[in-house]
Amino acid sequence: MLFKTPELKTKEVEVVALIDELKSKLSYALRQPTRWFGILRRSTFAKALRGSNSIEGYHVSPDDALAAAQKEEPLDEKTEAWFAVNCYREAMTYVLQLADDPYFRYSTDLLKSLHYMMLQYNLLKSPGKWRPGYIAVRDEAKNVVMYEGPDADQVPRLMEELVESLNTDGGKTHAMVRGAMGHLNLVMIHPFRDGNGRMARCLQTLILAKTTGTLAPEFCSIEEYLGRNTQEYYDVLQITGGKTWNPEGDTRRWVRFCLTAHYRQAMTLLKRTKEMHRLWATLESEVKKQKLSERMMMALMDAAIGYKVRNPTYRSAAEISDQVASRDLKALVTRGLLLATGSKRGRYYTASELVKQIRESTREPKGIADPFGQSP
Repeated sequence: MLFKTPELKTKEVEVVALIDELKSKLSYALRQPTRWFGILRRSTFAKALRGSNSIEGYHVSPDDALAAAQKEEPLDEKTEAWFAVNCYREAMTYVLQLADDPYFRYSTDLLKSLHYMMLQYNLLKSPGKWRPGYIAVRDEAKNVVMYEGPDADQVPRLMEELVESLNTDGGKTHAMVRGAMGHLNLVMIHPFRDGNGRMARCLQTLILAKTTGTLAPEFCSIEEYLGRNTQEYYDVLQITGGKTWNPEGDTRRWVRFCLTAHYRQAMTLLKRTKEMHRLWATLESEVKKQKLSERMMMALMDAAIGYKVRNPTYRSAAEISDQVASRDLKALVTRGLLLATGSKRGRYYTASELVKQIRESTREPKGIADPFGQSP
């Protein structure tokens, strides 16, 4: 027996419709011919990678998350956190590839494979294998057990039941609700020795990616939101799941939490599309005024949204040689648009005060309301 999907009440149905409308607007905004689409897409992917791993205590800088998203070397040292994020990127990239596979079916082998991709950096964590025995989630600070998973001998049967429920749903349950329940059931079964939270969030993103419609799957994940609201995420999981495996518990609060996450993430992305449009237009005007090449916009946009620009990243984005990239970046420093730090291989570039001022002038107002009626 698994945790059951609650029958949606009128308000929840209204919120689902509201989110669908927001995602339709987002899809339309991103279908327009936009030269900044690729920048927003990889930035969104990087934020999801960073957000999901930060929940498990694997913290990397925004720049290293972006490097992982682009399969580049990190700016900082290759720590365990870097390997965790890099391997998570491999699993998530595969998930995004599955989005348009017409022959796709959920299976326990697929989930084990995704788990192996995520944890292959540490074979002591038994990547790709069900846990062999007892497992508990502990609050190390308080030295107390917060949750105990079901007996290990129940795991294979429960996981088969989970994938079968996903394969036989037939679209009866809205993807956002189905994703929430897939997430909840996997994390409560706790089928692996480690990485259960990451796997649950990855499964939720996979369920969403399979039903994105015209919206690119990178923009359907709520992993960035969960990373920014970790304590609330933990709290609602604990309230819903209890202290031991109890699939008869009420799941409505969890579903509402996930719907709120979808609403706020969609609103955040809509704000970003508006900001990116204004930012590109303002920076483009400055580039033209200074009679610089339009290709330099790729470096300026990354710097403006807070990233450290490196020669390899810029030349890959602009599709130019190392020599041309070096010349461009030097010109941007000379014109007062970028600041250089470090030397040789360690050199990177950041936004100048002028570019920072331009960025601030393009921001949308802060604050997003709760779709269920509470204040921001």
